[in-house]
Amino acid sequence: MNLVTNFQSAIHTQGLRATRQRQLVLDVLEHSPEHLDAEAIHDQVRAKDPRISLATVYRTLALFKRLGLVAEHSLGEDHGHFETAPNAPHYHFTCLNCKRVIEFESPTVLQVVQGLAEREGLQVIETHLTLSGYCPECRPDEEAA
Repeated sequence: MNLVTNFQSAIHTQGLRATRQRQLVLDVLEHSPEHLDAEAIHDQVRAKDPRISLATVYRTLALFKRLGLVAEHSLGEDHGHFETAPNAPHYHFTCLNCKRVIEFESPTVLQVVQGLAEREGLQVIETHLTLSGYCPECRPDEEAA
């Protein structure tokens, strides 16, 4: 199922309406190649409908998180960044200098989590692995140290 179908199904199951505001927030998230914070989402949504408030965006993001449509990541900052819920587990590296975010998959991390869950009898709902450092373009010159 695609994101729009998941959205419609989740909204219908909860007895909610698929409002224009919710659809606009979903569209921004679906078409963004970046991990956007609520204010950046609000800016993009307001370009299509200037009447939408930041509070509406926050409420919509909270609803989408609860419905499993979006994921929130801190990415080394004190506020959340959002993306549509991934189909497969992936993780994030954030450059401390340029703030570039690199997504990556790691079957090894998945194996460790599954092994821990089996060994300890856990039910793991979410896994967050966020790495930070310097990308190749921003790495300090090691010879200068």
